[in-house]
Amino acid sequence: MSEPATVDTPLKKLVGDKTAKALASHLDLHTAGDLVYHFPRRYDERGEHTDIRSLDVGEQVTVMAQVQRTAVRPMRQRRGNLLEVTVGDGSGGVLTLTFFGNQAWRERELRPGRWGLFAGKVTEFRGKRQLNGPEYVLLGEGGDGEAAVSDDIEEFAGALIPVYPAAAAVPTWVIARCVRVVLDTFTPPDDPLPGAVRASRKLVGLGAALTEIHRPSSKEALHQARRRLKWDEAFAVQVTLVQRKHRAADWPARPRPARPGGLLEAFDARLPYELTAGQREVGVEIAADLATPHPMHRLLQGEVGSGKTVVALRAMLQVVDAGGQAALLAPTEVLAAQHHRGMLDLLGPLGRAGELGSAEHATRVELVTGSLGAAARRRALGEVASGAAGIVLGTHALLYEGVDFADLGLVVVDEQHRFGVEQRDALRAKAAQPPHVLVMTATPIPRTVAMTVYGDLEVSTLSQLPRGRSPIASHVVPAAEKPAYLERAWRRLREEVTAGHQAYVVCPRIGDGPASDEEPPPEDDNGRRPPLAVTEVAPLLAEGPLHGLRIGVLHGRLPADEKDAVMRSFAAGDLDVLVATTVIEVGVDVPNATVMIVLDADRFGVSQLHQLRGRVGRGAAAGLCLLVSEAAEGSSARERLDAVASTGDGFKLAELDLEQRREGDVLGATQSGHRSHLRLLSLRRDADLIRDARAEAITLIEDDPELTRSPALAASVAALVDEDRAEYLEKG
Repeated sequence: MSEPATVDTPLKKLVGDKTAKALASHLDLHTAGDLVYHFPRRYDERGEHTDIRSLDVGEQVTVMAQVQRTAVRPMRQRRGNLLEVTVGDGSGGVLTLTFFGNQAWRERELRPGRWGLFAGKVTEFRGKRQLNGPEYVLLGEGGDGEAAVSDDIEEFAGALIPVYPAAAAVPTWVIARCVRVVLDTFTPPDDPLPGAVRASRKLVGLGAALTEIHRPSSKEALHQARRRLKWDEAFAVQVTLVQRKHRAADWPARPRPARPGGLLEAFDARLPYELTAGQREVGVEIAADLATPHPMHRLLQGEVGSGKTVVALRAMLQVVDAGGQAALLAPTEVLAAQHHRGMLDLLGPLGRAGELGSAEHATRVELVTGSLGAAARRRALGEVASGAAGIVLGTHALLYEGVDFADLGLVVVDEQHRFGVEQRDALRAKAAQPPHVLVMTATPIPRTVAMTVYGDLEVSTLSQLPRGRSPIASHVVPAAEKPAYLERAWRRLREEVTAGHQAYVVCPRIGDGPASDEEPPPEDDNGRRPPLAVTEVAPLLAEGPLHGLRIGVLHGRLPADEKDAVMRSFAAGDLDVLVATTVIEVGVDVPNATVMIVLDADRFGVSQLHQLRGRVGRGAAAGLCLLVSEAAEGSSARERLDAVASTGDGFKLAELDLEQRREGDVLGATQSGHRSHLRLLSLRRDADLIRDARAEAITLIEDDPELTRSPALAASVAALVDEDRAEYLEKG
């Protein structure tokens, strides 16, 4: 009898060296636990079909289909025959399987009527979808009892056929065979879920769940297995977040209560407009947090233009009134410089301490960026270190050694997703004790993401736009199908400039030189042309449809002083058109800009497009955003653009964005550089389960904060949410 396998048993002891090496090198599976937790992607059912018509060219697929016909013909370029096998899915979709060389045995094997699983990369030849030389396993004659050609049929004895995330060298049936071998001797770990939770939520045991998810005895058993394993994932994440929130509540922080007659009251009195109800409500929440002896840990989310910066500035002034300093960390120098100009304008004499005409209790607002000259940097750092600068704005330069604060009381992180946890920690470490933290994002966050990724933060939402903001009309311009529409787009831009307004033209790439974070790779796997580039498009526009207009260029590789000069010129109205990359995506505020043309719009994500178009319509005149694309009508890329054009509701678009992203990306797998350990949980479909898991986690942690009475659960949480992911989940 074989020795029992545990989660730590190396696969080479169970499936042999050769197969174990293939699983390790192609799928990063090394132990019995890795394999048992490598869950099927889907389940095919005998008699049901795969929708072949939905397959994308370039996709690595496994399809269940039936052989319809075979044909053998001589090859033109070399000796031998070509076997073409047509398989179908029963709904009209067909694939051609091609095999080169003299393979009469394969023709006999792939007889019409046989069902099988076929794995390979989808290609297209003369309008037909193909799999060239696919791997396959046949499933018998469809119920007449004939044994399949391959021994692997044993893995598919049930009605539900598991289809695994696979690789070309390790097809799904090889994985299924290995899973069977492992499960035959596998001893599951101690069940980590507390018995009370299992009972109250009617969850099956871990061992049964792991068996049924791979070899389901029925659809109901499979449903119960998936539900239980999703609970493990959701509960591990929520326990981690609730623990962090619980620990943070015990940290000491210096209270920063509001002071009557201080800067904040004076600022409110001089504001040229009335705060929205949402701004006032969130302001009250933040003011109360700042007055407590524990650090505030709050996320402020709001639509583009909803007035987050004013809310943050009011919080900063409350801290200054209480004798502390506030620092705002911005992702780009363009945005940091704009915050500096904007806050000085809003504060007026209140932000010019020591200058002629300043208010009696004024403070100073300092800008610290990497491009400051030596003398300016020394002066700014002196103001920060002495405490004379109550408000400090900057980029990553704020994190460097030598930037010291007298009494840092509040850290504001703008567009938090642009920063890593370690960068936020570096700024917090400059305070004598934990400062209050406010992180802001203009990317609307679906409810389940807020619960799952930001679950240790209090969340405030600004959904109301300030008075005076204009609507933005968005349209898709199908450049390939209707070139005349693109010509009309350039004429429309000229009309806006003639009317005294300004425009943005956005490209996905900078141009010649090394790639940067703000541009995609030059060419994708399917050989599409390189994305349009700023440095190439700008001169073409200047010579062509925008001839005679004043055109500026802005991208991330320009020197900082040049970037600032271009932005200042555009803001002052000295430029008509700004051709830029996504460097303008965040925070750039030019009320006179009314039109934006996004080229190769299908190369951008949903949230990114929503952020970009928020740069227009910021004044009294209505905004217009034109999404130019060569994506074919009916394609997923075109449907995504149509969705963006159809609504200005960022929360609806955030849900759409979530549908189109891999869950692991949302939950931090790509940030940590590892394979996601959250394999089944769907933030879109499992909202109720996540909510229930959070409620159970709160109850558990209140009773046993460090899980000392639940060692199996503590080990499971550590395995599912390792340190990298835990830091990612912490969010600041």
